[in-house]
Amino acid sequence: MTTSPPFGQADLTNCERELIHLAGSVQPHGFLLVLREPGLRIVQASANVEQHLGVAAAALLGRPPSELGGDVDAVLRALGGAALDEPVPLACRLAPNGRERRFEVAVHRVADACGSVLVAEFEPADADAADIVDVPAPQIVEHLTRAVQRFGATTTIGTLADAVVRSVRALTGYDRVMVYKFDPDGHGQVIAEARDARLEPLLGHHYPATDIPQRARELYLRNRLRVLVDVHYAASPLVPVRDPDTGADLDMSMCQLRSMSPLHLQYLKNMGVTATLVASLVREGALWGLIACHHYRPRNLRLPVRAACDLIAEVASTRIAAIEHYAHAQVAIQVRRLEQRLIEATSTEGDWRLALFRTPQALLQPLDATGAVLYYEGELLTAGESPSTPELRALLQWIDAQVGAQPPAAPFACSSVARAQPALDSLTPTASGVLAVKLSTTRPDYLLWLRKEQLHNVTWAGDPSKPMVANDPLQLSPRRSFAAWSEIVRGTAQPWTRGEIAMARAFGAALADIIAQVNAVRLLIVEHQRAQVLATVASAVEPVLVADGDRRVLFANDSLRRLARRDVAAGTPLASIAEWFADTHAAGRMLETVCHGRTPWRGELALRLPAHGGDAAVELPVEVRAEVVPTRDGRPLGFILVFDDRSGPQRAADARAHLEEALVRAGFGAAAAPARDALTQAILANASLAAMDIADADAASPVPALLAELETSMQRATALVARIRDFARGA
Repeated sequence: MTTSPPFGQADLTNCERELIHLAGSVQPHGFLLVLREPGLRIVQASANVEQHLGVAAAALLGRPPSELGGDVDAVLRALGGAALDEPVPLACRLAPNGRERRFEVAVHRVADACGSVLVAEFEPADADAADIVDVPAPQIVEHLTRAVQRFGATTTIGTLADAVVRSVRALTGYDRVMVYKFDPDGHGQVIAEARDARLEPLLGHHYPATDIPQRARELYLRNRLRVLVDVHYAASPLVPVRDPDTGADLDMSMCQLRSMSPLHLQYLKNMGVTATLVASLVREGALWGLIACHHYRPRNLRLPVRAACDLIAEVASTRIAAIEHYAHAQVAIQVRRLEQRLIEATSTEGDWRLALFRTPQALLQPLDATGAVLYYEGELLTAGESPSTPELRALLQWIDAQVGAQPPAAPFACSSVARAQPALDSLTPTASGVLAVKLSTTRPDYLLWLRKEQLHNVTWAGDPSKPMVANDPLQLSPRRSFAAWSEIVRGTAQPWTRGEIAMARAFGAALADIIAQVNAVRLLIVEHQRAQVLATVASAVEPVLVADGDRRVLFANDSLRRLARRDVAAGTPLASIAEWFADTHAAGRMLETVCHGRTPWRGELALRLPAHGGDAAVELPVEVRAEVVPTRDGRPLGFILVFDDRSGPQRAADARAHLEEALVRAGFGAAAAPARDALTQAILANASLAAMDIADADAASPVPALLAELETSMQRATALVARIRDFARGA
């Protein structure tokens, strides 16, 4: 049975499972109180409250916050039923011994077995130490306004990351600020850096995935900003260790003062780092990367400055999503060009496969591939550099075993075939990397892109193969050396990027559509091969209906039956299909154009779906492509109708309309501009620009979720601005 070691008792063999959210102690630059709701009775306090207030932690237990004097009781009770899922920064005064002092307090709510508690984290606001960064609110707002405007003007991830590190360092003064991006395997790379000129650069350095345990990554998703003031601190424990009402440890996931894992502190000491700030960069609910700040002396930030850094990360995350999604949207343009070329070749030459390989660069260049292979109906076609036919068949057999029964739309990507399957080591010179899309659910038909071996240097921050040192007080310790360590990587190709994988998926979907149409034509022309061809068309992802020259239905595939919630028998008059649509007259005119006018038709209609299996009757927007198949003498051999579910784009349009309404409600626009400050206007303008970048894409499936995430991000960003301003007014 796998167990999770308690906080502080993990080593490098089990640190992935360390319960870092149950730290039970805090960093000593502030103190923590846990108050049971609704009466706000103090049930836990950090031991160092005595150093800050002159009152022992045990003496506070069971007491209300009013006994601490000042206005803290009123400030906490004013929160009432407010949503406190994440810490809210406030200002308050405490006077436990009659001498009033100012504090910054971050408050959030934690649900437990007895209801809920408020967790209040206090930091002195009247301290005037050199290690505390305190920026006046007007300067923060001015800085953020310029930063958001710069972010909105960037068009690449590199320029955005560079703007982010410069902005954060200018605001906070950390010795080194980096943007750290994760790859699909969890390894990190420094893609932007702003640093003190006396420091060695870390730009381009890689860090192994093991440097950040999975549980820490999960916390980075929940608690978007973390500060370590002094790596050499002595932790202050909670008194009592467990909540006396529940007997449970306090969940400190959202605590800003939470103690950090001793292994992480040792890691930082080995690097020579004293203070850190880390802000999360999140895209589509996943940890995309981090803004990581290092300082070589103790350093703390006032809560408004922390909120400003949180806002920078939030706006940067929005811009990352917009830039990457816009890049993926360009895939649709390439795919449409390919689809048109293959359709023309099919009608003029009868074989789309030859057209696909007639211009090799058009297939290879978009994915930066050195070779391509089509395996279709047992035949191989190649372009560029590729292995021998026996080697290709062995590669295809291995790929098919890896892919298994997954849907054709999910590409298979590998940057080192020889490492994944040593028996295929001979392919390394020409096919070290492979990207494959499956074209059929019933046969091992594939389109492959190949990359030959590329020897390249990877610079790691220390030797990742030596993560431990012996004779250490922790027994197992993170590596001590972070000096640049390079290795020559052999037997691998350049890894496939997410954009390239998205393009492969789109190419595969376009080919699947072409294949469905071509096989529908073959069904009409070659009746004696009907059984063989029918299996291919029947399994097509695209809903297809085929009618003969007498305008009677020959065949409708399962995808169409599922889409329309209807069965249609062979011999049914094609004209009766008009009754499937909400606008029967428009559908009738479409069929008249195709059947009698012998003119292809393409457009959108609404299918009227009957109630079925507990599903209510609804209208479904679909795109219909109706084609006439002529004989050599010009008479119609038959008709093909291909349906495409357009409910995804409709949801995207609805999501965009909802976001535009949210922007109007937030006061974005020329009419509201005078009433809004420059920072808020910049944030709303950035959200509007991101919405256009996202919604203009043809790839509709992720658009609604991205727009919803953008709206949430916009609301959170404007709320952060409000908190900064409210704090400034209350300070």
